[in-house]
Amino acid sequence: QVQLVESGGGLVQAGGSLRLSCSASGGTFSNYAMGWFRQAPGQERKVVATISRTGSYTYYVDSVKGRFTISRDNAKNTTFLRMNSLKPEDTAVYYCAADRAYSDYAGPFEYDFWGQGTQVTVSS
Repeated sequence: QVQLVESGGGLVQAGGSLRLSCSASGGTFSNYAMGWFRQAPGQERKVVATISRTGSYTYYVDSVKGRFTISRDNAKNTTFLRMNSLKPEDTAVYYCAADRAYSDYAGPFEYDFWGQGTQVTVSS
């Protein structure tokens, strides 16, 4: 059973930056593909970015390409989401997710484990 804890959310002005972190415990972190999702009020939870077990492969939804960067540090059991040039439409609760992976593929997958979420609010 993998436990995930997100941090780094907050209030930022449009054009600003934030870095989210997701700390994992309870499993061998390098065995899991990781993903970041977000859910805005009244909307479904949607994928933002994903990363493979080794970090060699990544996937981004079109709306964040060129602005967000997903990365991971397997030695520290942590995955990150660097968010630059933030827009008000990026406002959402951001969730970290993990999926046991048997190949070095970014996904997205049907993730088995989820964090509790961290709020990101971008003011105009």
